[in-house]
Amino acid sequence: QVQLVESGGGLVQPGGSLRLSCAASGTFYTIRAMGWYRQAPGKQRELVAAITSDNNTNYADAVKGRFTISRDNAKNTVYLQMNSLKPEDTAVYYCNAKRVMGQNWGQGTQVTVSS
Repeated sequence: QVQLVESGGGLVQPGGSLRLSCAASGTFYTIRAMGWYRQAPGKQRELVAAITSDNNTNYADAVKGRFTISRDNAKNTVYLQMNSLKPEDTAVYYCNAKRVMGQNWGQGTQVTVSS
């Protein structure tokens, strides 16, 4: 099992920036990929960005050019830098860790972009 602790969510105005962090503990050495998902009330949870153990990255079309995912293996931490935020980015953001024999989720952190 992997435990994921998220931080960095908050309230920002359109055009602002936030940086989300997700620290992994437990059997972190079994992680093969990590990603960020988001879900707005009444809507389907969607993949925002993902990064593999060989640093291959993937982004949703809606965030390409604005968001950047990165990983610090020494700290067992993944980051999501969010720039040029839009009201449609408002959602609960969840960290996900894909392991050899399953996956784990963080508790979620609220990101609100006003107006």
